[in-house]
Amino acid sequence: MDHSDHAGAPDAPLGRPEPANTQETADAFARLAVELHDADGVVETVEAVAQFALQALNCSYAGIALNSRGARPEIAAVTDPVVAEVFEMQLASETGPLVTALRDRASVQIRDTSTEERWPEWAAKVAALGVRSVLDVPLVAGSQRTRTVGVLGLYSPNPDAFGADDEAIAYILARHASVAVATARHEASMAQAVDARKLVGQAMGILMERFAIDGDRAFAILKRYSQDTNTKLRDVAQQLIDTRRLPSG
Repeated sequence: MDHSDHAGAPDAPLGRPEPANTQETADAFARLAVELHDADGVVETVEAVAQFALQALNCSYAGIALNSRGARPEIAAVTDPVVAEVFEMQLASETGPLVTALRDRASVQIRDTSTEERWPEWAAKVAALGVRSVLDVPLVAGSQRTRTVGVLGLYSPNPDAFGADDEAIAYILARHASVAVATARHEASMAQAVDARKLVGQAMGILMERFAIDGDRAFAILKRYSQDTNTKLRDVAQQLIDTRRLPSG
């Protein structure tokens, strides 16, 4: 992370005040922690983080992109449509500061998109959208911080908008977000697993009643149909419950 000296940072936009001191910053993060704890899922979690960024940092726009298993990262939350455009251009071309932050698990800062030389084509398009300063901070999870959950993107229409204090606060916010997103995903996965077990149990009951077989045999039938049709076990169970028929094929 670059902690170079910063001078002449513009004031935060009206309606988006920066915390005036350390105590206010701590209080703000305490409120965020409570809000993230009360969030119902991943969507609510990332939206809370993005909105908090507008209050705690010298940015006009914020957004979060999350890694997806077996797919390109997804745009999870944006505070303005311009952020979705900034994200989409990078995800489509697989290049840019966001992609670099995801890959390298390191923050990337662009002090002025009008003079940026690492990604000149992307930077010119972003500057045309009215975005001059960019700060992308990775959301890193795991015991050794070896897994990138996503990236928090911060944007300002002013050049050289993000100083050392902004970077430090953004890093703390990213740590909060990393834990919250990982927790929300785990809870969602557990809930889905419980739901799948319930579906399979219902389907097994249908087979046991229809064919007068025991539970082991009913589960074996569902598993065989799942393998033969290359369909997830829960989907086989759901089809049997909905149609009272097993999938063909």
